[in-house]
Amino acid sequence: MLRPLTTLNCKGKLLDLTTPKVMGILNVTPDSFFDGGFYNAEKECLDRVEQMLAEGAAIIDVGGMSSRPGAAIISVEEELQRVLPIIKAVKKRFPETIISIDTIRAEVAQSAVSEGASIVNDISAGKFDEALLPIVAKLKVPYVLMHMQGKPENMQDAPVYEQIMEEVIDFFIQKVARLRELGVVDIVLDPGFGFGKTVAHNYELLAKLHQFQILDLPILAGVSRKSMICKVLKVKPENALNGTTALHMVALQQGAKILRVHDVKETIEVIKLWEQLPKT
Repeated sequence: MLRPLTTLNCKGKLLDLTTPKVMGILNVTPDSFFDGGFYNAEKECLDRVEQMLAEGAAIIDVGGMSSRPGAAIISVEEELQRVLPIIKAVKKRFPETIISIDTIRAEVAQSAVSEGASIVNDISAGKFDEALLPIVAKLKVPYVLMHMQGKPENMQDAPVYEQIMEEVIDFFIQKVARLRELGVVDIVLDPGFGFGKTVAHNYELLAKLHQFQILDLPILAGVSRKSMICKVLKVKPENALNGTTALHMVALQQGAKILRVHDVKETIEVIKLWEQLPKT
C-alpha cells in the first residue's frame, strides 16, 4: 500500500496531513474572481484571518496577483506592496499561523518567507521565473506544484489534451524530478482545476484524483467556487458553495490531503463527515 508523505516541515513547524487540512484563501487583490477587493485593508485581512483560523484553517494562503482566466500580470513591486504588509501583520497578530505565499516569482517568494510565510504555492511550476525553483530549494520550505496549460491570460481559450491524466502525471513526474535535483524536500501536487482545462477535463481529473498517489506525495484540490461548478449549475461564484461542498467530498474520497477554499467552516464540516466513513 502506498504511503504518501504525511507531514510538511513549514520552517520547523510540522503540519500533519494524516487528517486532511484546510488552506484558507486570502486574496489581497482587486480582481480575483470571487473575493477580489474584499480584503485589501490590513484590518479587513486580519479580521478574515482570525475568522478562518477560528473555523479551523491550518494554512492561510496569501495571494497578491489574480490568476483568474484573463488576468493580467502585475509588476513585482505591486505584488510585494500588496502581500508583504499583510504577511507581516498576520504573523505579528497570529504568530503560530502557517502562511503560504501564492506567487510565481522568486523575489516575492523570498521576501514573503523572510516576513513569515513558510510554504510557496506556485501556479506556474516555475516556468515564468527560472529563479523560483532554486530559491524554494534554498528557502527549505514546502512547495505546491501546480499543473497549468498556457498562461492565465490565455489558458481557457482552447485547452486540448489527448489523455489528460497521462499528460498531467508525466508533467508531475518531470517536475518532481527537477525539484528533487535542486533539493526540495516537501512537495504537494495540485492538478490545477480550472487552469487550462475544460469542464470535462476538470471532472475527469477529479474522478481520477487518486491516480496521482502513484507519486507518493500529498494532493491539494482547489475547486472552491470555480467555473467547473458554476457552468454546470448555472450559478455565479457567490452561489456556488453547495456545489463546492459536494466536490470537496469527492476530492477527499479520491485522496486529497489539502483543500484550498474560500469557506473554511463548511469545509471542516465536510472533513468531519468524511472521517466517519469506514476506510478500506
